[in-house]
Amino acid sequence: MRLRRAQSLALENGTALKICRELISQKLDGQAAIVRDMLDSSAAADAILRFKAELAKTNNIDAVRLVEAQAAKMYWSQWADVPIRWPLKDEHRIAAHWKFFGSRISPLTHSPRLAANPPNACMNLIHALCEAECRIASIALGLDPEIGVLHCDAPNRASLANDLQEILRPKVDSFILNWIQTERFRKADFWEDRNGNCRITSPLARRLCETADTWRRFAAPVAEWVAQVLWNSSRNSARGEQVLPTRLTQRRKSEGRGNKFELRINPVPRATKICEVCGAEGVKSRYCPSCAVEASRENMAQVALLGHMKPKSKKAKARMSKALSDHAVTNTWWDPKTLPSWLTEECYVQRIQPLLKDKKVREIADAMQVSQPYTAFVRSGRRRPHPRHWLVLARLVGVSIEEEHS
Repeated sequence: MRLRRAQSLALENGTALKICRELISQKLDGQAAIVRDMLDSSAAADAILRFKAELAKTNNIDAVRLVEAQAAKMYWSQWADVPIRWPLKDEHRIAAHWKFFGSRISPLTHSPRLAANPPNACMNLIHALCEAECRIASIALGLDPEIGVLHCDAPNRASLANDLQEILRPKVDSFILNWIQTERFRKADFWEDRNGNCRITSPLARRLCETADTWRRFAAPVAEWVAQVLWNSSRNSARGEQVLPTRLTQRRKSEGRGNKFELRINPVPRATKICEVCGAEGVKSRYCPSCAVEASRENMAQVALLGHMKPKSKKAKARMSKALSDHAVTNTWWDPKTLPSWLTEECYVQRIQPLLKDKKVREIADAMQVSQPYTAFVRSGRRRPHPRHWLVLARLVGVSIEEEHS
């Protein structure tokens, strides 16, 4: 009863202001670290820290809320252009507003509720888990989760749990941002209501709920600190200071045994890696085995294009010019009558070109006497070689032998 009485009087004796300053101070520290380390914006991080410095000058809770709101505006502005990546097979099915983080405020409610895109929906779910864990922690310590210090009392809201949750918010943001920057979302994990509300499918929701133990361990020391501050605000000076039991973290028990207390946080389970092309789960790298070969070929072609785009010396330009001139002369003097009657354009497209994918680029380049970058395009079907090369390629893949027997 004494602790709850102290909680009720906190708004009158200045304890609530002390708690609010500390909670928001740690929250802004976390936001500044995310902006600097993960979003590469030192200027925005410095601006957030300047807002933090203003907390010491605040003389009421409304002023603390104003500082927090100004810092939040700067913080979320750095998230707006963060791209949301999807597997290649899902790209054409994704709406434009699902391809960027956009705003933390939903256009449906003008608040974070009813998220309009996947990352915000995931944030809302994890924040709901955090709120539940903070509520449980406050009840376990004998606090009333409905009587807040920073958040005003409202129907159907655990205001104190929302207060404790402020320190956990940057940790949730860091988890979601790391997921966005390292993995791709899957279209199958999300769906959209008629009103535009983005919803999470059950399999992904279950995986996110498995992170609850991590948020519980983050919430425990915060709840114990708030309970201790409230208790100290009401103690009788004649009795001396009394330290409350640390039921959630067992910190005092560890220190009483001569051990150094360390908060053990289970690592947040990482999102399941998926193939960037087809979205298959359980891959160890960027692609599944069936997509890796084609992806490697595409990468080789892109690297070849970059090589052609680089500035070249006069000697290299002269060598390329001579090679192109020689090929042009050879094409001009080549006699189409040397091709067998069966070796038509249709035969090349339907029978020869598909078999080139089983040959190495080096083998095809040696047979055609052309560069390997150009050969990579020929093998993938993005370029069709001059007809004078068709007979050589037919012999390379064995089509000519089949035709002679037929």
